[in-house]
Amino acid sequence: MGKMGRSRHLKREVSPKFWPIHRKEFHWAVKPRPGPHSVDQCIPLIIMVREMLGYAKTRKEAKQIISQGKIKVDGKVRRDDLFPAGLMDVISIPDARKNFRMLPSEKGSILHPIEEGEANFKLCRIENKNAMKNGHIQLNLHDGRNLLIRINDPQNPEEDTYHTLDTLKIKLEDRSILKHLGMAPGMFAVLIDGKNVGKFGRIISIDESGQERRRSLVMIEDENGEKYQTILDYVFVIGDEKPHLSLPKLEGD
Repeated sequence: MGKMGRSRHLKREVSPKFWPIHRKEFHWAVKPRPGPHSVDQCIPLIIMVREMLGYAKTRKEAKQIISQGKIKVDGKVRRDDLFPAGLMDVISIPDARKNFRMLPSEKGSILHPIEEGEANFKLCRIENKNAMKNGHIQLNLHDGRNLLIRINDPQNPEEDTYHTLDTLKIKLEDRSILKHLGMAPGMFAVLIDGKNVGKFGRIISIDESGQERRRSLVMIEDENGEKYQTILDYVFVIGDEKPHLSLPKLEGD
């Protein structure tokens, strides 16, 4: 009889490249539990606490810190050392009075230090939207959240101004929408995948002619005038006239 379900183990050799671990020092790596982010787009809390933050030297020490409720993800205490944290997640360590946001970079995902006030909100990209009963709209976000937009008149849905790949600025305390950032030229964005991952700048053009929308070509220009071309699926809007969150400094700045 064959085994049922996927393997609960993960070899270091095939673990995601952006994980900050040695690939050949040991044979096995921890595998994240199913959660809001997929395996190839997340980092387990144990790796974050041990390798990225340096709060522990062994898994036992890291597991103890996490199990004591000292780590919060998006404002909620997470006691599972295999919980998957991913793009734009807010990581808080109340005892140390430190907050971080998970951001993409050329070297992989990083924990960018943020102020206390910035730890109260999160940016989420709309990956899909569905029509529900009574004409209401459900927005499916990149971190597994679902938001219901209530429509007063299904024949004239004025409240439905949202499109896939737009970004929502969400208050973590009550999940209310603070700001809607559309995917359009002139908006500020960061690249979350591809060879230019981690670059950020202003969208100067979107070519949606004759192809699947997510494969449309996008041109980004940074503050130094450098231009980068990618596809729409790799673009994450983070601001309008200016970014709505703090960003790491570019090398050489």
